[in-house]
Amino acid sequence: MFRLRSPRLTSRVAAFFGIIGLLAGLGLTTAAYSVARDSLVDQRVTTARSVAFDHALELRDAFARNTVAQTFQQLDIGSGGFAVLTQPSLTSLLQYPASAFPDSLRDTVTAGDSGQQLFELEGEKYIGIGIHIEASNSGYFEAFSLSATERTLAVLVTALLIGSALAALLAVFFGFSTSRGLLRPLTRVATTAGDIAGGSLDARLEPTDDPELSRLVVAFNNMADAVQSRIEREERFASEVSHELRSPLTAMTAAAELLASRRGELSERSQQALDLLIAQVRRFDAMVIDLLELSRLEAGAIDGHLEEVDVGKLASQIIARSSTPSTRLSLKSNAPIIAVTDRVRFERILSNLVENAHIHAGGATGVSISIQRIGDIVIAVDDAGRGVDEPDRVRIFERFTRGSAARAREGTGLGLALVAEHAAALGGWAYVDDSPSGGARFVVVLPKAEPTLIDHDMPTGVS
Repeated sequence: MFRLRSPRLTSRVAAFFGIIGLLAGLGLTTAAYSVARDSLVDQRVTTARSVAFDHALELRDAFARNTVAQTFQQLDIGSGGFAVLTQPSLTSLLQYPASAFPDSLRDTVTAGDSGQQLFELEGEKYIGIGIHIEASNSGYFEAFSLSATERTLAVLVTALLIGSALAALLAVFFGFSTSRGLLRPLTRVATTAGDIAGGSLDARLEPTDDPELSRLVVAFNNMADAVQSRIEREERFASEVSHELRSPLTAMTAAAELLASRRGELSERSQQALDLLIAQVRRFDAMVIDLLELSRLEAGAIDGHLEEVDVGKLASQIIARSSTPSTRLSLKSNAPIIAVTDRVRFERILSNLVENAHIHAGGATGVSISIQRIGDIVIAVDDAGRGVDEPDRVRIFERFTRGSAARAREGTGLGLALVAEHAAALGGWAYVDDSPSGGARFVVVLPKAEPTLIDHDMPTGVS
């Protein structure tokens, strides 16, 4: 099932800051809009009441002079507004009838009071002011348009929303910058830890002036020192033990050969014991030789010699000298595969893979050599075994590690570790996969162009 990748921590922190900034901006926008709207409407109502009362006073005086129609016609009605006088009827001068105003406002004026009310007419919002003119028992109504106020509020809302968006963007930038600054020490730790895991045991964190981070730096560097010291002690121990075992092993080998020369003088049971002794001595000798080689590889004591090599021809010679000379070799290239590599290391890699298949998996069923698109050489050895279980595929290239199908068989347990070390020294890597024929497929990828001989471990698997 496809699973979405979890967002990076910096992205989550930046998103959190952005959401907080956006919510805060929207909250401030809502509050500012509410306050501004109430203020503008109140101001508009106050102005409308003052103007309407002035007009009502003019009409009251006009009743006394009997010039109502002329005075009504000369009233300075604001843009978008309109006025109505109930007595006398001035139908020809009216834009809208009195019924355009809310019933409750007209009832208030009819009762002899004055009032105000917000209402809508034909989609437009108005402030309605109603005034009772007692001298003529008439009602004066004037509507003041709120279009200008609505436009002002719309501009204000737009400006506030843009400000909220900008605030959210600034919050995202601030959160991203802050999180990157906070995570930078962890990034340095991860990078340095990766260098150490890749073989650069001397990698350390640089000192810092921050007292809190200084504790982390000191603790990490102390841990790295302890790890390096332990690894170096183990490497020295393995090397020294291997060297020390050479002398007694040589004596054991000589004694076993002396006994083998007089095999005919021994009983059948003694001959069986002698055969077992000779086999174990040879296995022990091979193990010590492999340990010494691994120690020299890890110490960088093995010098490499790069030269142009016909990989197909060399592979054919290696297979012919192996325990299974009939193993089929397949070259997936129309032309000879020429690579700049170390002949000795290449032979050690391929011979170990073929011998590993012979000892642990019923023999190699085929060896194929091909070239990737990027130019790397891929060496694949298929065997007749039952394959390597998933949990063992990474550990199989560690020293003294065997797959579950090979634990009861012979061998030193160092052959595949040597394959990985030699491949890494040539700038390549090794991994194991399933073979199409049903067994395991051990694969080594080497650069076709001239590699750089290195002394550090490379990855022994692919993901």
